[in-house]
Amino acid sequence: MADIFSYLDSVQKLISNDFLLALAILIAGVILSRIVHYIIQNKIKKLTEKTQTEFDDKLIEILEKPFEQFIVFIALYFALSSLDFLKPYAKTITDVFFVFAVIWITTVVQKLLSLFIMAWIHVTKKEYEKSPRMIVRVSNAIISIFAIIIILNYFKIEITPLIAALGVGGLAVGLALQDSLTNFFAGLYIVSGSPIRTGDFVEIPSEKISGYIEDIGWRATKIRTLTENVVIIPNSKLSQSTVVNTYLPNKEMVITVESGVAYNSDLNKVEQVTLQAAEQIQANIPGAVNSFKPTIRFHTFADSNINFTVYLKIHDFSTKLLVVHEFIKLLKTSFDKEGIEISYPIRNLYYRSLPEANMPKLVKLKKGK
Repeated sequence: MADIFSYLDSVQKLISNDFLLALAILIAGVILSRIVHYIIQNKIKKLTEKTQTEFDDKLIEILEKPFEQFIVFIALYFALSSLDFLKPYAKTITDVFFVFAVIWITTVVQKLLSLFIMAWIHVTKKEYEKSPRMIVRVSNAIISIFAIIIILNYFKIEITPLIAALGVGGLAVGLALQDSLTNFFAGLYIVSGSPIRTGDFVEIPSEKISGYIEDIGWRATKIRTLTENVVIIPNSKLSQSTVVNTYLPNKEMVITVESGVAYNSDLNKVEQVTLQAAEQIQANIPGAVNSFKPTIRFHTFADSNINFTVYLKIHDFSTKLLVVHEFIKLLKTSFDKEGIEISYPIRNLYYRSLPEANMPKLVKLKKGK
């Protein structure tokens, strides 16, 4: 019985010294993390909400949880280090915590870099408010490689032969994947130096492609057409093509509608009726810019009509088809009402009699001759 009491007494002393200290350290870390959480939620976030930019809000959102976790992480390390029975494993504990710390820092840096890339590229729409996947993947891969090198160097693993092997292997891979690398660097140019952004509506006349930029990948760019199909075009071809970005310098754009009237038409009346129809479209059709004053310009004496162009303005390319559709219907109705004719293609043939002396002589050939 005395032995049992002696054992319990030794356990109590152990707990009262080591375990209580470790528990106190851990509880202090948790309390400190909650204090930091309270300060961020009730003080810092209220300050960032008053600013006009969303960058600081997203920055706090990225750093809040990892910072709280890091405090608990440090407290846990010191709590375990204070336990006497774990003293022989102190080096192992330090090594494990070092690896986890590098992984934690790597994850945070990757998220921060993604945020800075997003702010740098200036994406155009909220539904596309994300960094292009290619840039994120490349930056994450580079940061991960640095993290691995740091861990290997910590454990004193020689990395020089590994770097040399990677250099030789990289050269061989580069020669084998020349086309892929061309597309890869072309993609880097597109997202960094070219005025093409995720979410923009672009037209590529040489390829007869138009649509929204869905994603700029490491090899190809995805374009979603108005028919809800996805066209995949290699980055190298896209970087060498003439691209019309209808979202630059802004989304509003002037569109043209071609038409023509018969030669016997009163052009002043044609101009008046056409402008009335165009102004009605600008004022009432969704997608048309209400404040814009449409114009008309006659430009060609064609075979059947005197042709002209009508200039309208829309908020963005997605509304072009509707505005043109409604304008053509209204213009045709207005012309019919005012008796203005749009002629069919016609040809006038003129006959003239020639003097008999100028007529070519016809030679009759007899059979057998």
